[in-house]
Amino acid sequence: MKVLGISGSLRKASINTALLRAAKRLAPTEVGLVIFGGVGELPLFNPDLEKCLPTQVVSFHAAVAEADALLFASPEYAHGVTGAIKNALDWLVSFEPFVGKPVAVLNASPRAHHADSALRETLRTMSAVIVEPASGSIQLLGANLGEGGMVDDPLVSSAIKGCLLSLYAAVIHGLPEQGPMSSLR
Repeated sequence: MKVLGISGSLRKASINTALLRAAKRLAPTEVGLVIFGGVGELPLFNPDLEKCLPTQVVSFHAAVAEADALLFASPEYAHGVTGAIKNALDWLVSFEPFVGKPVAVLNASPRAHHADSALRETLRTMSAVIVEPASGSIQLLGANLGEGGMVDDPLVSSAIKGCLLSLYAAVIHGLPEQGPMSSLR
């Protein structure tokens, strides 16, 4: 199964991007996780450009189309999603292969519930299928864990592995959307 990881942070030392890198390292053999590194390179969404898509958008669309599922990790800025993640999602609004795509949403900071809710609302509006058992909050803010620390921490690594296994099960077995967001740590 192919999973595309998308971080909403452009920071070099982003905890959300580190979370996705840790997930890539912890992914079971059945799950191939690729992190899309070009979110910050996407031009600002402009419907006029949809007739002749910029190269970066073509690459993004290809990565989304090839993925069996998407894994989002995005911070909260001013009680909302980042401009980077919103811009990326805007480029997917009329992209047919995104419709019905299974997605998981990881939140690295439980106090960032506004952005988490906003991201989920946007994804639902765009007809993504949020896999709730694969989504949730992993308390990383203030934990001083980098990618390696996340991999080595038994609670964090267990939560990440559980997320990936739940996403795998949902894609392979077609599990329906389930319940409210859980706390994974």
